[in-house]
Amino acid sequence: MKGKYLLGALFMALLGASIALFAYSKIMVKPLVAASKDSSKVEVQNARAYLTSLQTQEGQIDFTYAAELAVHSVVHVHIKMAGAPDNSIMDWFYGDRNSKSREVQGYGSGVIISNDGYIVTNNHVVENAESVDVTLNDKRTFTAKVVGRDPGSDIALLKIKADNLPYIKYGDSEALRLGEWVLAVGNPFNLTSTVTAGIVSAKGRSLHLNEGAYTIESFIQTDAAVNMGNSGGALVNTKGQLVGITSAIYSTSGAYNGNSFAIPVTIVKKVVDDLKKFGEVQRALIGVNIQDVESSDAEKFNLPAVKGVMITRVLDAGAAKEAGLKVNDVIVKFDGNEVNSVSELQEHVGEKRPGDKAEITYIRNGKENSVPVVMKNISGNTKVVTPEMEEASDVIFGARLEPLSSDDKNSLNIDYGVRVTEINKGKFKEIGMPEGFIILSVNGKKVKSADEVQQFTNNGTTLKTIEGILPDGSVLNYKFGKY
Repeated sequence: MKGKYLLGALFMALLGASIALFAYSKIMVKPLVAASKDSSKVEVQNARAYLTSLQTQEGQIDFTYAAELAVHSVVHVHIKMAGAPDNSIMDWFYGDRNSKSREVQGYGSGVIISNDGYIVTNNHVVENAESVDVTLNDKRTFTAKVVGRDPGSDIALLKIKADNLPYIKYGDSEALRLGEWVLAVGNPFNLTSTVTAGIVSAKGRSLHLNEGAYTIESFIQTDAAVNMGNSGGALVNTKGQLVGITSAIYSTSGAYNGNSFAIPVTIVKKVVDDLKKFGEVQRALIGVNIQDVESSDAEKFNLPAVKGVMITRVLDAGAAKEAGLKVNDVIVKFDGNEVNSVSELQEHVGEKRPGDKAEITYIRNGKENSVPVVMKNISGNTKVVTPEMEEASDVIFGARLEPLSSDDKNSLNIDYGVRVTEINKGKFKEIGMPEGFIILSVNGKKVKSADEVQQFTNNGTTLKTIEGILPDGSVLNYKFGKY
């Protein structure tokens, strides 16, 4: 009996094992799926996660190529300038016995744009420099000549005596898309050859950093880490092409807070070409004052959308006046490019030179129209502007003056005067004269032009009184001794 029970138990055990093995092979074991690059016919659903993982891994952006190209083309800019006298406390008691100006040193970055030694940097890096040296990535140092500066765009052009230099090629900043990866290359805190990465987070940004009436601000905003010393450095795309010149950060502390800004290469190229050829930027002007369109404007002027820039003033001798543009016209396109803000229009206009033709699309009374315009220079014509012309009669005491428009005269009920459109270093800045101030008379004589201001001040040597009004009609008078 005992033997029968043992045989029966063994049979049942073998039967159970056979059933379990059969069930495992049919239910638990699945065929092995091999994933490959072109496995477009894989149909097993639970393999999709694996395939996606592969594609993400292979699709990662490789920054090494762009970084290698850019880092050799970015230089370290060193400047020296005279600072304030280094006075000791003894000077308070015994006077300024031996006051000597201290030497102030600064630094920034620059980008080599040609193999024969042309370098782009920011104007604010070199504007007060008495000497400029640049150190290449291979540690060679050269004394640089400042070919030209343009405060309006914050671009400066340097030149060193060297050949066969590694240089960076221009890219297309207009082709940049939000979310696109970019690299910032520069020398933050004197740490040479530093590369950081980020994405394009906005375009056409204006920060109101540059002074003067003829400024161009249409920054590329990124989240690439940038700090002091990065100014003048390169912003490059993943192909290693230059798409911008790093210029500013937006910060509450003076250090990187998450946003950095670069000048688009479309503006850089134009300014560099002008400084090379003419020594002065050939700034094209439409001859208008403009502002961004707001929702109240869209409703008031029957606009299809809250976009474009509104003309608030038309200059008598400007291109817009000749083309028939009027106050309250809303510019929505410039040469086929959509315009949604003042900074975008400035960027597109900044690519033109006096004498260039452009087509402006605008909305008037709810209807869209297009008109050709011929761009003009700051003097109201299409001639080449030279550095000598920049110092001519429309600039006096550090300020740029322009005639009043018919609208100005009508609104203020005057028939003479000149408007102060830009104030730089000089007497007018020292006395706190605001931009937009309208000079009616100097030294007791009425003026209608910048030439008359020159004439009545003995070519800028004598200034006793200035009488004028602010745009709101407030009267403002200045009195001086001999200047």
